[in-house]
Amino acid sequence: MNNRQRLLAIKWLHTLIWAFFVAVIFYILYCGIANDVQVYTWIAIGLVLGEGLVLLLFRMFCPLTIWARKYSSSTKDNFDIFLPEWLARYNKVIFTTLFLIGVLFVIYRIL
Repeated sequence: MNNRQRLLAIKWLHTLIWAFFVAVIFYILYCGIANDVQVYTWIAIGLVLGEGLVLLLFRMFCPLTIWARKYSSSTKDNFDIFLPEWLARYNKVIFTTLFLIGVLFVIYRIL
């Protein structure tokens, strides 16, 4: 497997994991808005918090981004994922905000 193929594989993996976590964040939002808080809501919150911990451990970089750097010299924000560059650039801000809003809704519902 050459470097281009390795980078392509990482991009696909990164995109799939990103899509999973986006779905989880929207599920948390749904649970809070629809007042449907259940054990899966807490599992979802735990998964996102775990992802946040991983990002903190890697100085706010996804480990897949660090891995992909070995196979690309690109300076684009989306060199390692199949997202528009603007979304890759603001990904953490957008989805952290949505996550926090979802958690606030969930807390409101349980209180």
